[in-house]
Amino acid sequence: MTLTEIAALRKPGRTVTGMAAVLVPFEEDGSVAADAYQACLAETFGAGLTPAVNMDTGYVNLLADSGKAYILGLASEVAMGRPFVAGAFIEGEVGEVVDLYRREMDRIVRHGGTPILFQTSRTHGLPPAEKAAVYANAAKGFQNVYAFELGRMFAPNGEIWDAETFERILGIPEIAGAKHSSLDRLVELDRLAIRDRVRPDFKVFTGNDLGIDMIEYGSDYLLGLAAFSPAKFAKRDRLWAAGDPDYLALADALQFLGNVAFRPPVPAYKHSAATFLHLLGKIPTDRTHPHSPARPPWEAEMLRACAERLGLLD
Repeated sequence: MTLTEIAALRKPGRTVTGMAAVLVPFEEDGSVAADAYQACLAETFGAGLTPAVNMDTGYVNLLADSGKAYILGLASEVAMGRPFVAGAFIEGEVGEVVDLYRREMDRIVRHGGTPILFQTSRTHGLPPAEKAAVYANAAKGFQNVYAFELGRMFAPNGEIWDAETFERILGIPEIAGAKHSSLDRLVELDRLAIRDRVRPDFKVFTGNDLGIDMIEYGSDYLLGLAAFSPAKFAKRDRLWAAGDPDYLALADALQFLGNVAFRPPVPAYKHSAATFLHLLGKIPTDRTHPHSPARPPWEAEMLRACAERLGLLD
């Protein structure tokens, strides 16, 4: 695909569906800062974005089963019937893969959420038809489910599918969309081309925090970066839909933040998020889960410049 062909794919004026993977904040004693977490959820709803909980940004891979249930309960209290997304994470669990997925999905639906299926290393290497069959059997009978392909730079259980697998996922009627986190624009553009050809109503949610302008080419989004400032992301989306040139400056400022926060090692972006939200006074500390990688002590200095550029600090 040439640059001219890529440029022709841009869709100004398109209404974007936005989701934010909400960070779990912590108190000084290491406990979950429940009030601050629920305030962040409420802010996300208020901005017009859909919160996503028990995602990578919420340390789902590090939470015990009771911790995941606790987060679901907090989210359900704030949602009050409004839609939210929650991760079905089964890596390391003992049992049959489909049964494990359905157990997690049942719990999410009971709390009012929409499940998004994290990958498991137990499906790595399966032929496309067998891999898609796992998703089809897991999703059978559910009203609305999302899939998730996650690059290894985020988590070892992740996998970027081949094109045939993705197309087979589109053939599962219960799966309404998929988050794509390869951080590779060309792979994502290929996903969009397959979507447009096979199932135009299927949502491709970009997870590319280093290329948030993928919304310009037909992606929607589910981003950890959106949790840094849901209101600014929602404003950006409105400007794009309106064809307002002010979109450009705001999009640049948000991408600047993304480039800082999602630099290698990528999983440490959660510490960047905690530092940023603490700078803004939205969470009580910049602590992260004790097993999550940390940023250097001077992280706040870099993120302050990002917040000032966005007009969030004087």
